[in-house]
Amino acid sequence: MSLHTRLTQLLRIEHPIILGGMGGGATVPPMVSSVSEAGGLGVLGVSRYPRELLSSQVADIRSATSKSFGLNLLLFLSDEAAVDAVLAQKPAVLSTAWPWPEQDLRSIFDRARAAGVLAMHMVASVDEAKRAAEAGVDVIVAQGTDGGGHVGTMASMVLVPMVVYAVDPIPVVAAGGFATGAQLAAALALGAEGVLMGTRFLATPESPWPPAFKQAILDSDGHDTELTEIPDIAKGAVWPGAFDRARRNRLISEWAGRENELRRHRAEVAAAMAQALRDDDAERGELNFGQSAGLINAIEPCGDVVRRISSEAADLLGSIAQRFLSVVSTS
Repeated sequence: MSLHTRLTQLLRIEHPIILGGMGGGATVPPMVSSVSEAGGLGVLGVSRYPRELLSSQVADIRSATSKSFGLNLLLFLSDEAAVDAVLAQKPAVLSTAWPWPEQDLRSIFDRARAAGVLAMHMVASVDEAKRAAEAGVDVIVAQGTDGGGHVGTMASMVLVPMVVYAVDPIPVVAAGGFATGAQLAAALALGAEGVLMGTRFLATPESPWPPAFKQAILDSDGHDTELTEIPDIAKGAVWPGAFDRARRNRLISEWAGRENELRRHRAEVAAAMAQALRDDDAERGELNFGQSAGLINAIEPCGDVVRRISSEAADLLGSIAQRFLSVVSTS
């Protein structure tokens, strides 16, 4: 049994599962190609990539799969030249997120359409979803605060159906806290056409995260993350209304409540964070993962994740129909 939704039809994929285009090097070509080759949609985060790196990374993806993939830009970090560079690579999907209020989404989506590229935009609120819909987007990703990394403040279970209702008939993808087949089934029941996952794909052999960082996901009970601005303050990053969901490790605990002091030491703290990644120090590093870590207990190849979650969802939806629905006959 397989799942067919408007998303699978539109993107020409087999399974309604998308790899979140996580930035900062958290997504790499082997992850993208593995997800796409398995029948999902792999997405590579390419914000601030020089043209040469962008071209080489896309070439690596295409050398490993002939299937569809996407490229993701954080719009508050991207200018028109960055959009044009991505569109020149002819991905199946231009994935975007976190624009400044003054950025013109319609012009971006129109340029994508003219290039024969589908536009997919991530939102954290109903108002943002309406803005993207009015600008002519093809797919909207509704990301709940349950997710890892940069998120809003509304949970997926509430946000997803609200966005589905607000932007109908535009296909909506659920994101934030998804890691199982049961959750994919639930997302479809809420009106979504598929799910986008980040944390689940970080716990894979293809992920570039070092071993201790991946082990932190496996060890998590889902309660050890919090919304924080500490990593962004250290890196001097200003996001348009986003919080950063990260694991509460020594880095976060040491600077919580001392954000003003952190601003005076941000250069050294940022350098220490970068060194922690190189040293595989999960206590001093930036661990951007979501609450779904509590549902992840094994390192699995990306392709296995895609196929297993889709199969579990399909089987569950079939069994639910048999268990809870009955035909009432009248005489």
